[in-house]
Amino acid sequence: MTRLFSFLALSASVLHAVAQSQYLLGLGIADITGPVVETNMMGYASLGQTDSGLHQRQRARAFIVGETATTANRIVFVNADIAMGDTGIRRAILAALAAKYGTLYTAQNVAISSTHQHSGVGGYLENVLPQITSLGFVPQTYNAIVQGVLLAIDRAHASLAPGTLAIGNTTVAGGNINRSPTAYLANPAAERAMYVSEGGDQDKIMSLLSFGSRGFLSFFPVHGTSLYENNTLVSSDNKGMAAYLYESSIEPTAMPGNQTFVAGLGAFCESPGQPYDGMPCQANTSTCGGTVTDCHGRGPGFTLDSFGFHSNEMIAQIQVNAAKTILGKSLSTVSGTVRSVHVYLDMANHTFTLPNGTTAQTCPAAMGFSFAGGTTDGPGAFDFVQGDNSTTQNPFWEIVKSFVTPVPSAAQVACQAPKPILLNTGYATQPYAWSPSTVDIQMLKVGNLVMVVVPGELTTMAGRRLRNAVRAQLISSGIIDNSAYVVVAGPANTYAHYITTREEYAIQRYEGASTIYGQYTLEAYIDKYTSLVPFLANTPTGTPASDAAPPELTSSAISLQTGVVFDAAPSGKSFGQVLVDVVKTTAYHAGSTVLAQFVGANPRNNLRLEGTFLSVDQLVGGAWKMVKTDSHPSTLYQWARTSTILGTSTVNISWTIESGTPAGTYRLRYFGDSKPLIGSISAFTGTSSNFTVS
Repeated sequence: MTRLFSFLALSASVLHAVAQSQYLLGLGIADITGPVVETNMMGYASLGQTDSGLHQRQRARAFIVGETATTANRIVFVNADIAMGDTGIRRAILAALAAKYGTLYTAQNVAISSTHQHSGVGGYLENVLPQITSLGFVPQTYNAIVQGVLLAIDRAHASLAPGTLAIGNTTVAGGNINRSPTAYLANPAAERAMYVSEGGDQDKIMSLLSFGSRGFLSFFPVHGTSLYENNTLVSSDNKGMAAYLYESSIEPTAMPGNQTFVAGLGAFCESPGQPYDGMPCQANTSTCGGTVTDCHGRGPGFTLDSFGFHSNEMIAQIQVNAAKTILGKSLSTVSGTVRSVHVYLDMANHTFTLPNGTTAQTCPAAMGFSFAGGTTDGPGAFDFVQGDNSTTQNPFWEIVKSFVTPVPSAAQVACQAPKPILLNTGYATQPYAWSPSTVDIQMLKVGNLVMVVVPGELTTMAGRRLRNAVRAQLISSGIIDNSAYVVVAGPANTYAHYITTREEYAIQRYEGASTIYGQYTLEAYIDKYTSLVPFLANTPTGTPASDAAPPELTSSAISLQTGVVFDAAPSGKSFGQVLVDVVKTTAYHAGSTVLAQFVGANPRNNLRLEGTFLSVDQLVGGAWKMVKTDSHPSTLYQWARTSTILGTSTVNISWTIESGTPAGTYRLRYFGDSKPLIGSISAFTGTSSNFTVS
């Protein structure tokens, strides 16, 4: 799967021409972590994946690039540790930016992209379909993302200073894998032969935009599913981990989120007792013994833990090493104007002309049967099978699907063919739209670099075709010469599911079944993005045609998640009291895990944005110094409800001691907030006994 993610974020803009190699650069980072308990996680769409604590806080990293002479020529690229960008989130951010900055930051030059991680808090997307597993809209998640992104942009704006940019790339080995290689093989052999040296069915190229000593933005296509579907601790997956590892390597004494430097595998059967246990899944259908439920992807460290934490860090480190390799080279200086272009495109029934002169059309959104089959990252719950275009995979669903979404018309069936329609989401409008019809189309240009900001998930070959088409148009139009770099960023701004090639669409694996606008989806995007290339010129003329903006849905959103009723401590106990203390009689050492359990309260009472639920403190010179927080991957915050009726809960705080930790005296602290049945929420602190690290 081809995606563009980064350790940081970048920007592009609009208006007058200034040939330059020096820019105004701003970088900012902020906390966007939503409720870490009792909320469904976004990405795997698994009802059972309800968060129970925190592994690592989620961050938004904002990058601003502007021309030094023309204030209006500026871009903002936000790379957030979320599963995907969203129309409602972006709308709220743009409204707040307009209130504060006027016309400086607008829909044209602000991009809200994602790391596409699958271990974060859900409930923030505006359409019905992605809200189903989160029991509707979750305002706490939505508000945390909006507020955090705005803070990251504010911090980037406040840090604006002249500087230069440079760009380079490298090949990354062992950092990604294509989960649908059989679909990739459906693409023309001659086309596939062009990319054998670049990884074949995997895009192995990392591109990196350096902001000098202040940070960088890297683009490398790997799915944010290193942490498995059984993980219930909120985290940032391999992209967020890579950013943390690089940022902490530059400023090892700074707390995560407070740095000045911003850095924005195969499938096997897990079937104990069966002869196919441990064998690769069946290639095209991703089944084990005829069913999908036992087929799971594996990371490189799958034997080390059952949740993917070791694999996550390994994949992140591969990206960090690649970034260091690029930064160790002589990079190419970025020079030229800053431009941006943005339009809305209604992808339902969009008619356009293909390069061969024939007319093509997209369709109102629909999900295929293989969508319900899930993927090797997260198999589906109803045992649908990928790569099967039959409409009778599950006879029961043939009966009930019309009760979920409207029966597709003959025209819709023909338009979506060869996809068999499971959910006719483009026609499902109750209680509000299930899927988006209108998407954001955006490109950002900084000198000879162009970012194609895409509202969906591209397969490897789809990404290559889009990138190559835009680059060819830039060169043929004389906007950039052969030095042009083109990267694809997303899923950003809107989430419109997948984008496959027509050949891959015909195979109808998960990605094809999730290409919601029909077989010509990729061609429609290529046609629209290339048509907007002239608006990235030094002196663009005219205004690009745009469809109407999508309707606002957030105010109509339904939320079935109940709030916190009250917290209570067990009889004879108090909030923050230690229930299970650390071991005091024996010294700990590197690799040991220290744990303490406390009388807890629901962390939804206070998200503690820009703060922490825990700390590891070291006694230094007679005073306690905080050395670890809940943003460090070596710590875990785990909350458990012990009685719903009594309102009691416990919190486990643990720290796995890293190699190189100084010997000395330490303690664990827990920061909580309790809600009484009547009255105001109040903060409290719990502290373990002192312990020794040798």
